[in-house]
Amino acid sequence: MSLVELVLAQAARTPDATALIAGDGTRLSYGELRRRVLAVRDGLRAAGLAPGDGVLFSVRPSLDSLVLAVAVVAAGGHVIFADPGAGPEMFSARMRLARPRWSAAESLLYAASRLAPVRAYARRRGLLLPNLSKLDVQRHVYTGRRLPGVPGGALSLSALLASPADDPVAECHLSGGSASGNAAGISSAPDAPGLLPEQRTESPDHGGDVPAAVIFTSGTTAHPRAVVHTEASLTAALELLRARVPFGPGDVVHTDQLMLGLPTLISGACWSLPPLGATPAVFLDQLRERGATHTYAVPVQLAEVLDVGPLPDSLRHVLLGSAPAPAPLLRRAVAAAPQAQVLSVYAMTEILPVAIATAAEKLAHTASGAPGDLVGVPLPGVAVRLGDDGELLLAGPNRCSGYLGDPPLDWLPTGDLARLDEQGRIVLSGRKKDMLIRGSFNLYPGLYEPAVTALPGVAEAAFIGLPDPVHGDERVVLAVVPDPSADPASLPARLRRELSDVIDHAALPDEIVLLPALPRTGRARKLDRAALRTLLQEQREAGR
Repeated sequence: MSLVELVLAQAARTPDATALIAGDGTRLSYGELRRRVLAVRDGLRAAGLAPGDGVLFSVRPSLDSLVLAVAVVAAGGHVIFADPGAGPEMFSARMRLARPRWSAAESLLYAASRLAPVRAYARRRGLLLPNLSKLDVQRHVYTGRRLPGVPGGALSLSALLASPADDPVAECHLSGGSASGNAAGISSAPDAPGLLPEQRTESPDHGGDVPAAVIFTSGTTAHPRAVVHTEASLTAALELLRARVPFGPGDVVHTDQLMLGLPTLISGACWSLPPLGATPAVFLDQLRERGATHTYAVPVQLAEVLDVGPLPDSLRHVLLGSAPAPAPLLRRAVAAAPQAQVLSVYAMTEILPVAIATAAEKLAHTASGAPGDLVGVPLPGVAVRLGDDGELLLAGPNRCSGYLGDPPLDWLPTGDLARLDEQGRIVLSGRKKDMLIRGSFNLYPGLYEPAVTALPGVAEAAFIGLPDPVHGDERVVLAVVPDPSADPASLPARLRRELSDVIDHAALPDEIVLLPALPRTGRARKLDRAALRTLLQEQREAGR
């Protein structure tokens, strides 16, 4: 069954159960979720959404955005995630590549991108928005109440939600209306606009399935990069996660992550959404009030939540991802939720998930003195091999079909350097692009940072290279965020004594710098090495 079929089948089985709780506490039953998805699906089809149409999606996480995204896929389209705040040039380059036929956005965003006073206000706040109403698309859909700036003829999501929906019981496939499955239901339209030939050809893992989601991740204005996932790859990913982290009716999963929320709905559990920009205190309050059994957080976010107070006894699983989880945080999490499994998920946009390790496994690996970041045994179906330079290469049914505009992938190059230990577990050594050069020695920060953060008094640590004007090599700087219990005055000297016992002599830093925090970027709050390098360089120049 496809992803959409699985969600709607569960909704048909338990129509009275609560499917979703919004950030403001609004509840939606499975029966109402099913009705809304089908109503919007039918309304989109009636308005001309055709199989293969791409829909630019500019709606923040909410009940409405979830319904709309699932309905687009149910109607045979695919959702294009491209941040309109990325800057006009980058946004234009992404649109030239993705060629959306539809645009879906909040009415406020249409107003902010079209009306001169609002655009000027946004510009003063550092936000340069494209004029979404000028996009070369067939149709617009807006959420929220209509505001000046919403294009004429745009469809209202509220109106679509209020329309009647056909009962799907007699349909064998929700997306394409074909009894033979998704490939026959959608890819029978070989000239579907917005899809390049490379995304319509057969591949070993995806059987000719067409996109369900196109996610822009990186690249330049000359070469933007977008990950293409099909219903097949997304369904495989959700089933892998659901098999490793079981949940079902009666469970409450508190997260804003789509890839954890969707398996929640497939399983009949309740998806609890935190409000946009939730503070750590609000996040923790909702964990307690809603009786959450599962939650997901990036490591920095969990640390901030733990600073507020203890986790509720209702939690059975605490998932961490999007960035390495340092040993001190893992120990805090285990102590704060002794009744729960604390899991670290290794995944990337291109393949979700890859491996899952318990906090106990990661802490034992660090305590053993073994280098690198243990991320666990590859999940069933995930194929692993190492390139000649040690780069981790991945394949499997949950892997994306490739990058938009590029040929399909056989093996996904991750950019991570890795090894497999004697138990077949993946151990990351660092990012290829983060490598520092010191004479003939190549220093990979990710190989040593876990060992440094495991030392007493260290909350976070990062290796950065700064140009050495004398020797031409990079001067290796270790940036450390002290633990609140540490004595900052004595910490650098103590680290110099202890580092030689936990990392290679050739990796010992030239300099140790204490910082109140490490710069981070994006929703995942990942370490921003470029910003850290700039910060340290500025501090060096100011100290001259």
